[in-house]
Amino acid sequence: MAKRGKKYEEARRLFDRETKYEPEEALRMIKEMSKRSFDETVELAVRLGVNPKHADQQVRGSVVLPHGTGKTTRVAVFAKGEKIKEAENAGADHVGADELVTKVQEGWMDFDVAVATPDMMGSVGKLGKVLGPRGLMPNPKSGTVTFDIEKTVNEIKAGKVEYRTEKAGNVHVPIGKVSFSEEQLVENFNAIMEALIKARPTTAKGQYIRNITVSTTMGPGIKTTAGAEAKA
Repeated sequence: MAKRGKKYEEARRLFDRETKYEPEEALRMIKEMSKRSFDETVELAVRLGVNPKHADQQVRGSVVLPHGTGKTTRVAVFAKGEKIKEAENAGADHVGADELVTKVQEGWMDFDVAVATPDMMGSVGKLGKVLGPRGLMPNPKSGTVTFDIEKTVNEIKAGKVEYRTEKAGNVHVPIGKVSFSEEQLVENFNAIMEALIKARPTTAKGQYIRNITVSTTMGPGIKTTAGAEAKA
């Protein structure tokens, strides 16, 4: 096991690892424990009672956080025709058709979210091996394959985040920055939890929400309940 730093260990001694705190208390402690020289990201990790190996138990979607993530998101849009102008007017950072596909194939990856119109997916599909492993492949389930480019780009810039189960059934989502108020973090936390609960697959049996943890970029995780606004 890797040796933890002094600040990590000091923070670790401020709470009980086995106790499940209410989100408000856990997020308050997260803010108080953060002693880094930069504005750490606050992250939410949820272990779900699903088996992602089965297609009908994969949990994936997106939600616009009430207070955003505190991060400037760079958006690349694969589009052609009049949709190029629409994307540019909406504030997309990079817009293009086949030439943008070629640029990515050659190694360029200067963006955080990729959006594509349906008529571009024939070309964008070639990028599956490049974008897929990074979680950047446009997908209808997450709302990033659409003709409504203006709305999609605006939502992403406003703080729309994607969530999806990993191989072990875990979901990791940023819910803000340490500089956010406790109320802002709680509201973002609730928005994610509500979305996850609504996305529960009908084939998922037994306990759906198994474990919930909040942490900062370099801090220890604190277990929490689902919160008053999102009871499983």
